[in-house]
This record gives sequence, structure tokens and C-alpha cells, in this order.
Amino acid sequence: MRVLLVGAGGVGTAITRIAARRPFFEAMVVADQDPARAEAAVAALGGDARFRAERVDAGDEAAVAALLERHACDVLLNATDPRFVLPLFRAARAAEVTYVDMAMSLSRPHPERPYEECGVKLGDAQFEQAADWEKAGVLALVGMGVEPGLSDVFARYAADELFDEIEEIGVRDGANLTVEGYDFAPSFSIWTTIEECLNPPVVYEEGRGWFTTEPFSEPEVFDFPEGIGPVECVNVEHEEVLLVPRWVDARRVTFKYGLGEEFIGTLRTLHLLGLDRTEPVTVPSADGPVRVSPRDVVAACLPDPATLGERMHGKTCAGTWVRGVKDGRSREVYLYHVVDNQWSMKEYGSQAVVWQTAVNPVVALELVAGGAWSGAGVLGPEAFPARPFLDLLTAYGSPWGMREQ
Repeated sequence: MRVLLVGAGGVGTAITRIAARRPFFEAMVVADQDPARAEAAVAALGGDARFRAERVDAGDEAAVAALLERHACDVLLNATDPRFVLPLFRAARAAEVTYVDMAMSLSRPHPERPYEECGVKLGDAQFEQAADWEKAGVLALVGMGVEPGLSDVFARYAADELFDEIEEIGVRDGANLTVEGYDFAPSFSIWTTIEECLNPPVVYEEGRGWFTTEPFSEPEVFDFPEGIGPVECVNVEHEEVLLVPRWVDARRVTFKYGLGEEFIGTLRTLHLLGLDRTEPVTVPSADGPVRVSPRDVVAACLPDPATLGERMHGKTCAGTWVRGVKDGRSREVYLYHVVDNQWSMKEYGSQAVVWQTAVNPVVALELVAGGAWSGAGVLGPEAFPARPFLDLLTAYGSPWGMREQ
């Protein structure tokens, strides 16, 4: 397997550090708009000859396709933010190589009823091309991070091995992470965080299909394992709700994120001021007017999440809560994966949230390379057997857990 990794930020760099310990691939080209970031990611690997750095604009489909051809890559792994999903998705299709991402194409709210009906859903633009990918015999594995990704694998595992009937699948994400020296310092891309938290959340119900609610709706307190404890979680737009019902039978699917009052308040303020907008605005300057995206300005004013590891303390938990029936009896479980920031920094030099995201596409690539996962078309993690993934994740030294509720 020869991989083109596009994006050498926090997650991309963590991918290289995890992959460097595995023998399943022949080469990994690390490409970024900023060549210094790509070069730094490769240099940190101590001379592993399988890795090399390149510069590429993720939005330039022709350049990406040319890079795939020049290095004879058979996989494109997308570690950029969701704005670049479609150009990279199309570049992989043009080159007829396997495509893997961790977030899907962006949504657009319904123009008249944004908090009742879906407009363009997450991933719609990719699933519209599914027949073309399937006909060509090429695989696009979409939403293969931690959430979406591992959370979807948990849903498939629950359906295959733990339940006869599933009433509800609810992804629940929470943490007790703190960052020294900052009052507000998101542990993941603020661009992506704003997108998923301020868009109308999507809920799936059998017989009704997908529908939307107000941001931060249906608050609940969820008790997270391994010392994290109770965290208030709210509905957030996320890919699992769009992916799980395509392959797993469940009467209801939700995604709730533990944000906290302060974080929610900050996001509401950004929205109130229009600082969550992506459309450029004109800003006067000494050199004349310039056009800038307010959300890009917010991102530029905050610390890079990849640099926060030394200041972070605590654990992050991603997991899938499932309620249903097994052998005629009611059952409720929480399948989860916890990463301690102290461990991930010591072992990999990557903070917990980006490391937890990064490990899952590497596991998936190894399964694809070995043939345990195979297919054609636009497929989510639920389309593949869960047990090989969970066994290999444990073999990577990062075991998962299950709690009967």
C-alpha cells in the first residue's frame, strides 16, 4: 500500500507517528499547503525511509491527482478540515484510488425550516456519487475517524453481537480535559467545532427519517467512565446520525457532545456577532480593503490544538450508547474508548483528542491492506465487520471498553 496523506496538522502528524510503528504499507507521502509542516512531520520520524514530504494545495484537484500519480499511491487519506472533502474526494476518484476521510462533505441548513427539516445533509454530495464509485470498483471509506468512525464501528458491533433489536443508538462524547494558561482553548479544530456545534443538529427516527432541532437541544447528563464522570451533553450535528441508519437497524439515532455552559456560551456569542460565518467580509486596512472569513480570523486568534499537549491534563472519551433487546430482555450498554492525555503525549507526542482521531484511519488502512475490509462505492464504517477493527485497535495498544448500563 502506498498512501498520500493530505494534511500535516495535529491529526495528520499523529497519523504519521502511529503508522510509523506498523509494517503494512510501503510508502506514505505527507503533503500540506505549508511545506514546513509536512517536513516537520516527516523529520520527527527519525529517518523512516517510507515517509517523504511534499507541498500540495488540497483544493487543487489536478495537483492532488498528479501527486497521486507521481508517487504511484493507491490510497488518499484526507486529514484536512471538511472544506476540502469534495476536491480530495474527486481527485481520488479521478485517479481511481481508495479514498479515506474522517469528516464528510458539508451540510447546508434548510432555507425556510432549518430547525425542523434537513437541507443538504452531511455527506449528501459524496453519497450522490456512490453508484459511480461502485461501478468503477473503487472504495471511498467515509467518516473513518473516531467520531464518526470508531463510534460507527461500535454501532455495527452492537447490532452484530450484542442485540437482537435496537431501540436507540446514541453517540456520547465527553472529557475532563483542561488546558493550563487558557480560559478558552478548544482541543480540536475550532473551524470544525463551530461548524458542527452551530449547525442544526440532525436526529434520525424510524418512520420519520432525518430531521433537525435547535442547536444544543435535549440536554442530558451522561456519566462517562474511567474517572471522567458526569458531563452535560447536547445534540450536535454529526455524521454518525447520517451514517448509522444506512447500515444498522435502529429506531432512533442521536449524537450528543459534552460541551459545558462556558463553551456553549462562547459559541453562542460568536454566532451572535457573526464570527462563525465563512463568507468573506471586507475589512479596511492601511494597504486597502481586504477580504477575510470571520471564522478564519477566530481560528487564527486561538492556539493551534496540536501545540496544546504539554498544557493539557485529563482524559477524553468517545463512545456509543445502545439500548435494545437481547434474548427477550431489555439491555443497555455503553461501548467506549478513552485516551489519557499524559499517555498519548508520553507515547506519541500527540495530545489525546488528535491522537484518538488519528489512530482509527490507520487501523482501517491496515484492514484494507490485509483484505479484512474490502468493498466498492461510498461506504461508512458500518458497512464492514466490526470485530477485526476492534481486535486490531486493541493490538495497537489502545483497548476499548464496554459498560452495562
